[in-house]
Amino acid sequence: MAPLIVVVTGASGVGKTTLVHALDEQQLPGVRCYYFDSVGVPEPAEMRATFGSAEAWQAATTERWIAHLARNPDGAEVLVLDGQIRPSEVMAAFRRHGVTRGRIVLIDCSHEVREARLRGERGQPDLASARMAEWAAYLRGQADALDLPIVDTSALTVAEAAKTLIDTLRSHDA
Repeated sequence: MAPLIVVVTGASGVGKTTLVHALDEQQLPGVRCYYFDSVGVPEPAEMRATFGSAEAWQAATTERWIAHLARNPDGAEVLVLDGQIRPSEVMAAFRRHGVTRGRIVLIDCSHEVREARLRGERGQPDLASARMAEWAAYLRGQADALDLPIVDTSALTVAEAAKTLIDTLRSHDA
């Protein structure tokens, strides 16, 4: 059976990386976790010079990641990728690389919780911006339009949210 590729997406501050780290720490048999930004994120000027725009860099990097995961170099049963990725781009990359068992899960939270996390524990107040709020709304709109599962972390502990993510993956792999 082909591996299950799961892309966990969401705006900065919603908890997606925290959840994927929590999943990774459980060392579940057959599950491998990957992080979109681990390939390095160039400065915006470099993205524009090399790719034409930040969006084009994201699309090219999404393509690279899905191609890599589709080859399944680790022989995993479930490959989980954490990143701020447009669901429509992921779906297109799944099609181009023949991924038949691909899922996308949106991690989301309320605007107030996201901004509090970014200004507080994350120490990234510059990301608590109108642009990030628009990005979060865009991702939520895509998830709603594509009927993707959504894990709302607004009122959940990390352990509760991680369990919800695992339960969501299990229910959508049935």
